Amino acid sequence: MQAETRHIYSFGDGRADGRTAMKDLLGSKGANLAEMASLGIPIPAGFTITTEVSRFFTAQKGRFPSGLNEQLDAALGQVEKIMGGRFGDSKAPLLLSVRSGAPVSMPGMMDTVLNIGLNDQTVEGLIRQSGDERFALDSHRRFLQMYSHVVMGLDGDVLEQKLEAYKRANGFELDVELGAKDWRQVIEGFRSAIMAELGRAVPEDPHEQLWEAIRAVFSSWNTRRAVHYRRLHHISNELGTAVNVMAMVFGNMGEHSASGVAFTRNPASGEREPYGEYLVNAQGEDVVAGIRTPSPINRAYELPQDGVLSMEERMPQAYRELVEVFHKLESHYREMQDIEFTVQKQKMWILQTRTGKRTGRAAIKIALDMLDEKLISEREAILRVDPEHHITELLHPAIDPNLTRPEPLGRGLAASPGAAVGEVVLSPDEAARRGDAGERVILVRQATSADDVHGLYAAQGVLTQTGGLTSHAAVVARSIGKPCVSGASEVHIEADGSGFHFGDAFIKAGEVITIDGTQGMVYRGALDLVEAELSGEFERFMALADSHRTMGVRANADTPLDANRARAFGAQGVGLCRTEHMFFATDERLEAMRAVIMAESTEERERALSTLLPLQRADFADIFRCMGSLPVTVRLLDPPLHEFLPAGRAAYEEMARALGKSVRYVKQRAANLRETNPMLGFRGCRVGIIIPEIYDMQVRAIVEAALQVQAEGLSPHVEIMIPLVIDQSELRSLRASTQASIDGLLEAAKATLKVAIGTMIELPRAALLAGEIAREADFFSFGTNDLTQATFGFSRDDAGRFLPDYLERGLLAFDPFVTIDRDGVGELLALGLTRGKAVRPDLVVGICGEHGGDPRSIDFCHELGFDYVSCSAYRVPVARLAAAQCALRKEPGDDRGVGGLE
Repeated sequence: MQAETRHIYSFGDGRADGRTAMKDLLGSKGANLAEMASLGIPIPAGFTITTEVSRFFTAQKGRFPSGLNEQLDAALGQVEKIMGGRFGDSKAPLLLSVRSGAPVSMPGMMDTVLNIGLNDQTVEGLIRQSGDERFALDSHRRFLQMYSHVVMGLDGDVLEQKLEAYKRANGFELDVELGAKDWRQVIEGFRSAIMAELGRAVPEDPHEQLWEAIRAVFSSWNTRRAVHYRRLHHISNELGTAVNVMAMVFGNMGEHSASGVAFTRNPASGEREPYGEYLVNAQGEDVVAGIRTPSPINRAYELPQDGVLSMEERMPQAYRELVEVFHKLESHYREMQDIEFTVQKQKMWILQTRTGKRTGRAAIKIALDMLDEKLISEREAILRVDPEHHITELLHPAIDPNLTRPEPLGRGLAASPGAAVGEVVLSPDEAARRGDAGERVILVRQATSADDVHGLYAAQGVLTQTGGLTSHAAVVARSIGKPCVSGASEVHIEADGSGFHFGDAFIKAGEVITIDGTQGMVYRGALDLVEAELSGEFERFMALADSHRTMGVRANADTPLDANRARAFGAQGVGLCRTEHMFFATDERLEAMRAVIMAESTEERERALSTLLPLQRADFADIFRCMGSLPVTVRLLDPPLHEFLPAGRAAYEEMARALGKSVRYVKQRAANLRETNPMLGFRGCRVGIIIPEIYDMQVRAIVEAALQVQAEGLSPHVEIMIPLVIDQSELRSLRASTQASIDGLLEAAKATLKVAIGTMIELPRAALLAGEIAREADFFSFGTNDLTQATFGFSRDDAGRFLPDYLERGLLAFDPFVTIDRDGVGELLALGLTRGKAVRPDLVVGICGEHGGDPRSIDFCHELGFDYVSCSAYRVPVARLAAAQCALRKEPGDDRGVGGLE
């Protein structure tokens, strides 16, 4: 007889059925609750319904597996025994919370329902049990609000607006000012509104409430916001979520009760000190939702108002217990923890622990400090820092420190570091629309919720009226590296969307403001921003990562300025110098290039090229000086010639005058260059073969620049790359002419210089014929941008019209222009590498598309055995760390260092 599948795992009273290692089955929250119970941490009793049930629920269109009902009744009985109450009982009612908990942290993306089990009978029992009528009725109205919204689908604003109207009509400002009589009237108003809006009431049967809440939380795995979040963070839709059912404990049971969120270390700076916030007489959602501005848990931080006490001062015994929990959990997990807690009549309860989200600055400091404290190894320290988010965030700008700042509009809490400038928008939809269009906007809200995430991602930064350092806006902003100022209590947003008041000032929608998330300041107008300085702990951490890295990291740098920036970020050379970008640097250069294109004879073309020669030579020399002996890969002219020409009749007339040509000739010549599909037309090496004078000039400029720098005592490492070849014959022809030019220049100069000649593999045919092409190449650089275009048949410039829909529908897992498509483009990379190395084992192979700065693509290149990746200068630190992590993951070790259990 087959054993019944286990769907539920219980925890509480110092015992648990599960453990940390079971996070795929129990979700990270459930696994951590089980672990805390085993550690003797005071947690309310409860049970976890597994992720297997979630997957069954989704596949079976909302059905539950057989046996779940009976297992839930048994688990609920254990909770009742431990907590000393009975679910649905009118004398000693036990209330429950139902929370989501996926294997990977998705903060705020799924639903929670609290105070389940309350109805007209049990609320009276709760009044008798607690001796506090106001508390019980406050809990009941909270249940009605949350259940009607999460489970029944009522717009949350409906009941919130009724509550606000009641408060205004009766002279109340805060919820805590309402008494028992007030809550009874509010509850009746809520019931009427629910019936009017939905045509049905919140069920009175506690068991029906529980099952419908479980159903709603499982369903929230597939809400639009949750699917969107998983797509942004590359989380599999197949994981599913667990559901955690726990006995309720109450932070809203009077002045000796509280709820809060705390971190074992400062998530903004990384300092080793307790950090967090609490609210007296409040439930947990009040803290994270930003409904009220909370106070710090200790005296180390600025209090929001005079006369407000920290938790350390107001509840010293509970605070000491919390600090003891901090030490125990951090020592056990060997990672900074994010903890939710409730104090019920002076008794401390821990509701959740997970690996704490942190800023890039904090991530590096915590990793290094824990390494110095011998809590973790070098391997774990390096794997703890996220290259995509933490490192990128450190490169964000700040307000120029040399600037004399104007008087600020006001201040709030410094919720997420960095500075941003943008036009004020008051809706997340507008922020998303304008941000996605390339406009710089600042999202201003009373508070944010999970439904606002799309606007937060698109905005430069966010300013909120309410909420603290652990509010939704603050947590999301820190996780995506956006500046945030929260809890700016003097902000009042106009209902008509015209703008907002900040104290006495009025700022119109569309007006430019600057926010400083590091100091919590807001300024009218655009202040000058400066780039971040990377030094100190950052340099130490990156040096540590580099000591484990086996793959090289170069930069795409087209100008001396780019090269200097890349070198400052730790690039090991230039993997792609696009010579055509130099032609757009000044009007003089562009005019000379247009003269080359419009030339009517070889002699005229060579005269025009002679103008460009010294300009290119000077640029190359500066890049070689910057890089010293590091390799510099210079790609010869690649784009279609029409890209250098203007558009429109007036522009043609102006160009004709500048070149001394007739307008008719200029227009005819431009028409001759026009192509139906220019990216597959007359470009790359085809230009070099048909118009050899262009490549001849560029090779001369490269060699003469290298000789000039060599004469200065440096040892330039020169690589010339020929683009867009389709087979061996093209490269053989161009290699021969290039080498002949090099030999002639060296002979004339009576000098020696080693110059490598290679090619960019950016067409499927070239990848397939890489073995033959390698006979003529010293190196390969895969141009994955164009290779992706050619393989998919997608135009980078036009794919934006449909790619978002493809991603939304799950037709593609990733944007192939961001992350290498392993199955198609990746197969071509693997073939090209294998076939090239088989013919020439010493062939140097790298990539130089934008994928070179994407950690997932870097991981793939590392697997294949690439010698280096090349990316934009600002992605170099990201690539350095990602490459180090690739090398470390190949080594045996304890992978708990990779963020721990979230």
